[in-house]
Amino acid sequence: MTEVTLAFDADNYLGETPIWSVADQALWWINCEHPPELHCWTPGSGVHAKWPMQQRIGGFVPKAGGGLLVALADGLYDFAPESGTLALRVRSPLPASVKLHECHCDRQGRFWIGSYDHAFPADREARGGSWFRLDGDQLTPVITSISVANGLTFSPDGRTMYAADSPTRQVEAFDLDPETGALSNRRPFLRLGDGEGFVDGATVDALGGYWLANVGAGALRRYYPDGMLDRIVPLPFSNPTKPAFGGADLRTLYITSTKMPMAATMTPTSPNGGIYALRPGEVGVAEVPLRA
Repeated sequence: MTEVTLAFDADNYLGETPIWSVADQALWWINCEHPPELHCWTPGSGVHAKWPMQQRIGGFVPKAGGGLLVALADGLYDFAPESGTLALRVRSPLPASVKLHECHCDRQGRFWIGSYDHAFPADREARGGSWFRLDGDQLTPVITSISVANGLTFSPDGRTMYAADSPTRQVEAFDLDPETGALSNRRPFLRLGDGEGFVDGATVDALGGYWLANVGAGALRRYYPDGMLDRIVPLPFSNPTKPAFGGADLRTLYITSTKMPMAATMTPTSPNGGIYALRPGEVGVAEVPLRA
């Protein structure tokens, strides 16, 4: 059985978006809310830094020229960690009740982002969100009618995009044109059954395996590129939110988690809110920074 350890006691309410910086040999992630924060932890030295955000933070990506592009509730901001300054780049086209959320760069350094309709789950029909592609300084909607965007990642060759609307318990796959960013051939990739928790964040390994954080079910699930389930890795905590490969050899799988109350299909033996780690045997793919 794969050993799962508490790597860092972050005590996050809603830990999300772990990204391993090869250059810094450090793990970056966010606490979306209560309070909204950006975090960076360097395992080699034990140094931990954090930056408070002025509103809910949904995600971030590193930029090729240094610094980060941060997704706050109302827009995309260029962020300089050295000074802690934020500069608005693109305002969200969504109403205030729909927050920018899950984001990632594809293998060409193109930025994609989803959104979270905060009218859900009180209104189970709330689907005011979208998936967007950043084209210059404009967010172009490419998939509409989304409640809670999650599961976003890209195949190692950059030709397949995976994305989910969590309440559907389904992840979809799309063919991605590397040159234009156009999506086609939308199709189901995986579907969770009743009692199997919900879809949250995801990453891929170098073989194209899709690693899903199975929130509420206390598990990671690895799928082959054809959508067939390879294995389920049980976790000692119930609410994993997103995995990311890191470490000097990209063989450590870090997992963020949330203390947000939700029904669990297992009995946890470790608390939610921390950063956990395991060595599953696969190697990850280094993140591509935002190209502009």
